[in-house]
Amino acid sequence: MKLVKHLLDSKGRGVISIAADASVLDAIKIMAERAVGSLLVMRGDELLGIVTERDYARKVIIKGRSSQSTEVSEIMTAEVCTASAQDTVKKCMTVMSERKIRHLPVVDDGAVVGMISIGDLVQAIISDQQEEIQHLEQYISGQ
Repeated sequence: MKLVKHLLDSKGRGVISIAADASVLDAIKIMAERAVGSLLVMRGDELLGIVTERDYARKVIIKGRSSQSTEVSEIMTAEVCTASAQDTVKKCMTVMSERKIRHLPVVDDGAVVGMISIGDLVQAIISDQQEEIQHLEQYISGQ
């Protein structure tokens, strides 16, 4: 089974972040421009939280709040579930499924080193399964 570090090696370790005092409108614009569903909320290198499209829908739109005057800190999730680069894809999939989340920041030695999504994990699982099928087909055919 692949480790998170293998996913980061192939997809990159860049993270997209925003400041806690930025407007929700700015956060949504960044998510749209970068085609992502979440942003890490950072102060320098410190992870303060995560803000997602789901946070926007549930805490701004449904409540009739202003995207321009609401700060990211008001809607972000401050208790962020994280992964380490040494975690397995299976462990991360279990965490995401149990907690009903779609994004996991990757933190090693207290520093954010990347971000993985449920899509990254699904791709890794499919890739592993395709490899296993190929090996079994070769074994069965005697190659």
